[in-house]
Amino acid sequence: MPAVKRNSARRDLHRKRIAKDEPACHICGKPIDYSLPHLDPWSFVVDHVKPLAKGGTDTLDNKKAAHRECNSKKRARLVAPIVKRSGSLD
Repeated sequence: MPAVKRNSARRDLHRKRIAKDEPACHICGKPIDYSLPHLDPWSFVVDHVKPLAKGGTDTLDNKKAAHRECNSKKRARLVAPIVKRSGSLD
């Protein structure tokens, strides 16, 4: 599958739109602290709900807020094996 060309201006715009209302992590359901430094495991990142590697699009409707840690554990899967609404990660 050919690499998806990504646009940094679009990425930044999508990131701002998603963060605007400070939604909870769509993977674990817990709140995200939007003031944390970007490398903190519980900081805000944008997750491609359907991963690009699985044919997902780099569009706003395929992106949601997530914790860096949750997104890292989800990797390029369609469903994160670590999802628990209690917020605990295995």
